[in-house]
Amino acid sequence: MSQSNNSSDSYTIVIFRGSTAKPLRFSFPRSIVRRALILGVCLILADLALLSHYVIRTGEVWELQALREEMLSAREQTAAFSTAVGDLKRRLLTMKEVNQRLRVMLGIQEIKSPDLLNGRGGDETPIEGSKAIDVTEPVGNKVEPEQKPDQNPQTSSSTLGPSEENGLAFRVKQELAWLDNEAAIQEQSLEELTVAAEKRSSRWAATPSVWPVKGWVTSGFGPRISPFTDKPAMHDGIDIGAAPNTPVHAPAAGRVTVVGFDPKMGNLVNLDHGYGIQTQYGHMAKALVKIGQRVKRGDVIGLIGSSGHSTGPHLHYMVKVNSQAVNPQQYILD
Repeated sequence: MSQSNNSSDSYTIVIFRGSTAKPLRFSFPRSIVRRALILGVCLILADLALLSHYVIRTGEVWELQALREEMLSAREQTAAFSTAVGDLKRRLLTMKEVNQRLRVMLGIQEIKSPDLLNGRGGDETPIEGSKAIDVTEPVGNKVEPEQKPDQNPQTSSSTLGPSEENGLAFRVKQELAWLDNEAAIQEQSLEELTVAAEKRSSRWAATPSVWPVKGWVTSGFGPRISPFTDKPAMHDGIDIGAAPNTPVHAPAAGRVTVVGFDPKMGNLVNLDHGYGIQTQYGHMAKALVKIGQRVKRGDVIGLIGSSGHSTGPHLHYMVKVNSQAVNPQQYILD
């Protein structure tokens, strides 16, 4: 095959098919050849442009996919971290409540005055001229360590939008600031409690701190509707329901000052723990201690019964501080 110019305006291609055969000639105008070359170059450039665009876009898609995966991972970690912060917050609040009780029990914080405390008694007295009273009876509450409801349920990270994610991050930041501040306060409180506990170990042994019997709180401390008159009345202790003849334990060291029978309280025992603290146990089936006897925390002092003015087997538990009835649950840690 050979190529030659027949004229200045065209290109001729001659194809030789042998020594005897007549050669084939093809003539192409120069302008057409030039246009074909230009078109080919343009097509090649277009292909290169499309290929480079495809490569760039593919890289961007991969980058976007990686960013999306990182964002989903960050959302999941933020949600998990928020849940962990919520758990820490609940634990810190529980510790704060225990610290508050310890401060009361160790005498670091003064007992509220009678008008603020809204004292209650076992010997009910009708409230004359009273109107509607909001009385909440903790009937059926099991005597176990208190568990607070989950205040920060984990949010599904796959459903979080940008605004929700920003809100979650802001909430986590706020909770972290609260935890930092509250932890510092509780750390200082614990230091004060440590010093006070070291100085008052003897008082600690004489301070009620456990449940006298395991059961259910059938009637709380304070205003209630009397089960006998169906009228508002004051209750100076808590009633703990339990099976008959369940042992009643002393919640702290003390001396037995009263063992006897009262028409309303039934078989009762009074303990003097010193430091102005006294406890009373009523409606028992039987008292197992004598007047003047010394008891330690955990010693059995009687058995659950339903003696006196009672609707069923239970223990009436009362705590007095400086002759003022207070909520016994302030003196219970377990």
